[in-house]
Amino acid sequence: MSKMAVIGAGTMGNGIAQVFAQTGWEVTLIDVQTAQLQKALQTIEKNLDRMITKGTIPASLKQETLNRLKTDTTIANGVLDAEIVVEAATENKKIKLNIFKEIDQHAPASCILASNTSSIPIQEIADATQRPQQVIGMHFMNPVPVMKLVEVIKSASTLQSVTEKTVALSKTLGKVPCVVNDFPGFISNRILMPMLNEAICSLEEGVAGVEEIDTIMKLGMAHPMGPLQLADLIGLDVCLSIMQVLESGFNNPKYKASTLLVSLVDEGKLGVKSGEGFYQYKSGSKDLVVSPRFKA
Repeated sequence: MSKMAVIGAGTMGNGIAQVFAQTGWEVTLIDVQTAQLQKALQTIEKNLDRMITKGTIPASLKQETLNRLKTDTTIANGVLDAEIVVEAATENKKIKLNIFKEIDQHAPASCILASNTSSIPIQEIADATQRPQQVIGMHFMNPVPVMKLVEVIKSASTLQSVTEKTVALSKTLGKVPCVVNDFPGFISNRILMPMLNEAICSLEEGVAGVEEIDTIMKLGMAHPMGPLQLADLIGLDVCLSIMQVLESGFNNPKYKASTLLVSLVDEGKLGVKSGEGFYQYKSGSKDLVVSPRFKA
């Protein structure tokens, strides 16, 4: 396998494209917005420069990687010769289902169709296509070039051979694949998101402040990052979307999203991506500053 396409040029999409290109794949990065594609290429170049500076890759790999990347604004053209397509669009079921219908129309018959969804059941995505047996989940972690895990999600329709190929190619990317069955939130977010939501509920109820909650989980539980900072990094809109998928998928009120989380998303305070969530984020600054809203 040597040719692939990534749909969506955001944080996850450009990271996935970079990892594939670094390991020898010819990659087409697809997004409807030309400006987003240019931004993605700039991000990939900066990431490669950072890795060279740290000594994690040789300098020669930068240009080789960039040479393997091309962009397209249409799915129809971008997936024509792909052997695997990885969808990394926004975590919205309707958008993803429409994307998979279009991929199905234009990708080669033998192409594996993978989704980077973090919570939406793979079977629902597979049922939007005429080849459900070739649809699988490839849930990469952020930041993709750094994080080793790929959560491989097989639905009831996924062929064993497709699962085996996905596991094998994940290893060639330098990743560690873990195969799980198809349930809302899979394993990673079924466990993680209720924890983040509980941290937000604790803040909302006044049990402790932002810094206190994060410090307790970092120092007491050996977490590298506090739950509120992690929620900001993931994106509060993404956290809310996943909680809604969990609540709906399991029909269980224990997965109901915090009122505070809903309010922040409604206000457009989405975390790192918007510049403010539980913390404030300024370009060029690595200091964690609690949002004025949550200061005593």
